[in-house]
Amino acid sequence: MGLLTGKTVLITGALGTIGRALVARYCEEGAAVIASDRPDMENVDTTLAKLGMRIRYFGCDLNELNTAEAAVIALAEEVGGVDVLVNNAAFVVNKPHEEFSIAEYEEEIRINSSAAFVLSRACSSHMKKKRYGKIINLTSLTLTGNWEGFVPYVASKGAMYGLVKAMARELGHHGINVNGISPGAVVSEAEWRHFGERRDEYHRWILERQSLKRRIEPIDIANLAIFLSSPQADLITGQDIRCDGGW
Repeated sequence: MGLLTGKTVLITGALGTIGRALVARYCEEGAAVIASDRPDMENVDTTLAKLGMRIRYFGCDLNELNTAEAAVIALAEEVGGVDVLVNNAAFVVNKPHEEFSIAEYEEEIRINSSAAFVLSRACSSHMKKKRYGKIINLTSLTLTGNWEGFVPYVASKGAMYGLVKAMARELGHHGINVNGISPGAVVSEAEWRHFGERRDEYHRWILERQSLKRRIEPIDIANLAIFLSSPQADLITGQDIRCDGGW
């Protein structure tokens, strides 16, 4: 029997690099997994089939907050409540802050952090009734301030950190845990998009700064999420735990 047998888990950004690892690990631990990502994602069935497990897909546009909240409220009613919510969805643009338009800035804030507030609110009513629930927000190593060109992204992740602290206090009275995971520089497809031919240079730069001299893999983040979702972490809340190889 897995650690999360009988629990329903909703994971946003489920088709991304970390998202796929999260989906696989929660399935391995016996959870009923609802994998959420954009409604227009391509090759959804193929991607989920590669994980080798039965997973429900839930297309949800986090850019439309009111619609997303209503959809998740209806979903929670249908499945009898979401026991674990993993707010993993995010996107990042790398360029000097002067080059961001207000609309671009607001979009990153909306998808990366405002959506987490909305979805947490949508799921917490059932959690309160059960007096049980786990909410996990993916924050970021970039909050250390050692990165340039990611101002809206870092601001959005700072908001996620604030949500962890504030919501843990409010929801703790109802038996709900709220925690954050701050990943380090995880190996991902995004490295190719952002660094291209400089990827090897980036790889060396990361390892020079980590205490542990191996790159962080998506499974490392997923394993920590499983721990925070399990009974083993029932008295851990309001924490942001860094999985960064000792930055």
